[in-house]
Amino acid sequence: MDKFKNKYRIQSHRKPNWDYSADALYFLTIVTQNRECNLGEIKIVETHGRASLRNEMILSDFGKIAEMEWFQSFKIRDELIMHEFILMPNHLHAIVEIDNKNRDHTVRVKNRDNATVETHGRASLHDDNNDILQIKRNPPIRLPKSISSFMSGFKSAVNTQIDDYIDEHKLSLPKYNRNNHFST
Repeated sequence: MDKFKNKYRIQSHRKPNWDYSADALYFLTIVTQNRECNLGEIKIVETHGRASLRNEMILSDFGKIAEMEWFQSFKIRDELIMHEFILMPNHLHAIVEIDNKNRDHTVRVKNRDNATVETHGRASLHDDNNDILQIKRNPPIRLPKSISSFMSGFKSAVNTQIDDYIDEHKLSLPKYNRNNHFST
């Protein structure tokens, strides 16, 4: 296992060279920072007498915010289809589909001279000097209507709503920001 800054680091589960804005099914896991169980707790509940017990996820207020923002994400993004979703005390799992039926697949990126080029789904382009411009594997740009833009938007919305909740209820909790994330 590799180390980064003297700590062990898990390799990325991302598929090299995959376009994460492509039409496909995606299995997603979002984990709270430091795996804190602040989305709720699992309790044993009776269904019909003591003989029939089952586990039930009881959402905390933060869990309710995360769940509300999760469903809101699918209302505002036409290209996303939610297939399955489960919220746990410190993470969520989901199967999400991207379906861009009538989408323009043009992606605009800046080259080294800060000139805009259009990829149209191609892996490399030629600039004015006929040099090949290679697009890096998993480029650091966030493609529109992609899993990364969806995840970023969802996490940002959750952080904002939880920060508002902290303010409204005058809680002595640290606010979420660039260094203190609600989820990783």
